[in-house]
Amino acid sequence: MKLYSGPLSLFSRKVEIVLGEKGLAFEREMVPFTQAKGYSPKHPVVLAANPKAQVPVLIDGDLTLFDSTIIAEYLEDAYPEPPLFPRGAGSRARCRLLELYADEVLFAQVRRLLYRTEPLHPDPKLCALRDEEGRQADGAIRVQYGQLQDQLGAQDYFCGAFSVADIALFMTVLFALRLKGPSLDAHPVLAAWHARVRARPAVSKVADEVAAADRALSPP
Repeated sequence: MKLYSGPLSLFSRKVEIVLGEKGLAFEREMVPFTQAKGYSPKHPVVLAANPKAQVPVLIDGDLTLFDSTIIAEYLEDAYPEPPLFPRGAGSRARCRLLELYADEVLFAQVRRLLYRTEPLHPDPKLCALRDEEGRQADGAIRVQYGQLQDQLGAQDYFCGAFSVADIALFMTVLFALRLKGPSLDAHPVLAAWHARVRARPAVSKVADEVAAADRALSPP
């Protein structure tokens, strides 16, 4: 099994956690990435496998897959133990909705903060526009943190047992924090969940690697 990943690819790192939680051995190849040029030049295997030309790409035998959600669902079907989706159609659907919320709703705001790791733009007007957009995104993320905390309630994990929903939400919150987004101080229940997930060995390994990549790749 081989995974094409990126040092600061949220979705690739999400797949790495799934693989780690399931105890699956895999070879990892990091594709070229810099903050100035992004994923350039594109890796030829990624270009051939994914019409969006993005990591992650997973190769398992004669099967090549892209998209973190599709890969996670395949790994659950092909390697069901330990499970990362709950049992029952309704519970699995709710888990998938939470994963989608992380990937497409919360991340939509987090994406607006990416400029904070890029080299400073020389145009002060553009910098001011970016800062205003960042403040708006910060406000939206705080609201979403509150909604997530309400949904978590007294549970240790979002779907009862640890699941793909926790992996996706953790990674998106992690990226919000690394992009200098809102802290979790005003949401202690969510902060405790974040620390609980962060302590899992497969998650801790990825989080530490992301922090190291940040130090190596981000501008001063």
